[in-house]
Amino acid sequence: MSNPDNIVAQIEALGDTLSQARASVGQVFIGQDRVVDLVLSTVLCGGHGLLIGLPGLGKTRLVEALSTVLGLDGNRVQFTPDLMPADILGSEVLETATDGTRSFRFLEGPVFCQLLMADEINRASPRTQSALLQAMQEKAVTIAGQTRALAQPFHVLATQNPLEQEGTYPLPEAQLDRFLLEIQVPYPDRDTERDIILATTGTAEANVSEVFTPDSLMAAQALIRQMPVGAAVLDQIVDLVRLFRPGDPSAPAAVRDHVAWGPGPRAAQALTLSVRAQALLRGSLAPSVEDIRAMAPAVLNHRMALGFAARAQGVQQADLIAQVVDDALGQAAAA
Repeated sequence: MSNPDNIVAQIEALGDTLSQARASVGQVFIGQDRVVDLVLSTVLCGGHGLLIGLPGLGKTRLVEALSTVLGLDGNRVQFTPDLMPADILGSEVLETATDGTRSFRFLEGPVFCQLLMADEINRASPRTQSALLQAMQEKAVTIAGQTRALAQPFHVLATQNPLEQEGTYPLPEAQLDRFLLEIQVPYPDRDTERDIILATTGTAEANVSEVFTPDSLMAAQALIRQMPVGAAVLDQIVDLVRLFRPGDPSAPAAVRDHVAWGPGPRAAQALTLSVRAQALLRGSLAPSVEDIRAMAPAVLNHRMALGFAARAQGVQQADLIAQVVDDALGQAAAA
C-alpha cells in the first residue's frame, strides 16, 4: 500500500511543476488561462482533447507550445476533404532489393508520435475521421492485418471549426465520446487582445521551455489516479451524469423535453478523472463540488444532443447544462 504522506508530497511537487508548465505555455498563448488549464487537465488524465473555436484564436499555437512544454514528440496533420486514412496511419510499400527480391515495408504515418495535432479535424470526411478511433481508444492501429502499438504516452489534441462553417463534417458520436474534454476557445477580451498584439508583432517572440519529459508525464498521470475522491463527490458525479439521460427517472423536465440522447458511463469516468486534475491545478489535494461544477460542461457537452424540436425552439445546450448543473449541485450543497 502506498504511503499517504508520500503521495501528498508527490502531489504537492506535481502542483509546483504544473505551475511552471502553465507559466511557460502562457508566454505564447496569452490570457486564456481557463483554456490552458483544460488542455493540461486533458493530458494529465491521459486523455484526448477537442478544441473548438473560430480560426485565428491560437488553437494551433497552443498545441505546438504544449508539445514543447510536455517534452513530447509531436506531429501535425492538417485535415482536408481529400485526406485519406493512409495519410494518417501509414501504408505498406512494395520494395525491390538489389538482388531482385521484393518485400513490403511499412511506412509509418504521422499518428506514430506522442502528441498528434489533428488540425481542423471536421474538415475531413467521416471515413478519415474514423481512422483515429482505434488509435484514440487502444493506443494502437491495425494496418494490413497487423496491429502496431503507438508511442507512450499518446494523446490527440484536435481542433475543430464550428459546424456552421462551409465545408465541415460533424464528427461521429463514437469518436466524440473518445475525447475526454471539449474545450471552447473564445475570443479574447480587449486587454488580452492588446497584449497578444504587443507580444506577437515585435522583433522577438517568447519561447516556451520543456518542463516535463515523457516519463515524468506518465508518472504524473499515474499519480493523478491515486488522488483520493470522497464518497460524497463520487456520488454527486454519478447522480449528475444520470440527470442528463432523458429516460432516467431522476432526469428533470427540461432534459426529458429537450435532450435526444444523454451521456454514458464514459462521461462519469471522464468527470471523475478531470475533477482530480482541476483540484490539483487550483492547489488542492482532493476534488470538491466546485471542481465538478467547473469540469462538467467540458465533459458533457459533446456527449449529448438536443432533439430536433429543442433546436427548432432555439434551446442552447450549453445553457441547459449550466442550469441543470447549478440546480443539482446547489441542492447537494444545501443538503
